[in-house]
Amino acid sequence: MTIDRERVLRAAAALLARKSTATMDEVAKAAGIGRATLHRHFAGRDALVRALEEFGLRELEAAVEEARPDEGSAPEALRRLIGRTAPASPLLGFLITENQLFEGEGVNEGWARIDAVCTTLFRRGQEEGHFRVDLTAVWLTEALYGLLSAGAWAVQAGRVAPKDYQYMIAELVLGGCVRRSVEA
Repeated sequence: MTIDRERVLRAAAALLARKSTATMDEVAKAAGIGRATLHRHFAGRDALVRALEEFGLRELEAAVEEARPDEGSAPEALRRLIGRTAPASPLLGFLITENQLFEGEGVNEGWARIDAVCTTLFRRGQEEGHFRVDLTAVWLTEALYGLLSAGAWAVQAGRVAPKDYQYMIAELVLGGCVRRSVEA
């Protein structure tokens, strides 16, 4: 039986983001395949999680690249980044909460590449005078990840319309990080 690996990984991420203790049987059911088929492709939960990490980071890196974060003003680039990462946000939601991915020395280098791009974008916004300088670019990056993930979960649960995802996150991030003029 040939399986659509991407579909299986997306189904697994959606389930595991909602229920981190889901069994491989539950993952197989969510993906619409048999347990034996799932085990032929992923030897166990660890192998599945590592496959999800590789897949998710590839998706995120492609989305970040498509967003062209070096072009235009920093606020415009941030809006594009949020919009382009929307399809990958359920994977991000799973990945940033999966502790085993951050244990030990085997942390995937994709995280560092994505962090560097996002942090550079926020730092550029600070240098251009668009973003607050009292919040570090690293913190703004972490806050962005949290909002992207929370937005994905809210869409998945039906509490937020998919069409509102980008606007709501961009407005909250930009509302919180935009530099305001100080009046004496």
